[in-house]
Amino acid sequence: MKKLFASLVLVAVAAPVWAATQTVTLSVPGMTCAACPITVKKALSKVEGVSKTAVSFEKLEAVVTFDDTKTNVQALTKATADAGYPSGLKK
Repeated sequence: MKKLFASLVLVAVAAPVWAATQTVTLSVPGMTCAACPITVKKALSKVEGVSKTAVSFEKLEAVVTFDDTKTNVQALTKATADAGYPSGLKK
């Protein structure tokens, strides 16, 4: 019984370690003016789990850092599309 309890405690403590922060670059070709990145950044920042966003009008891209246990690339691209700026994972 003690081994089971010890194993459960270890899993509870180690579980947050399994969560990974990911950074992806999204291509956002629909940005046509210098004000567009503001809207894209706001949309991405509202997605739960996003910790950092950097949007570049010059490169037509958004670099997003997020907790992969709370969100995913599909949610990020949906957020930009819902704001009027369809995006995709940059290769």
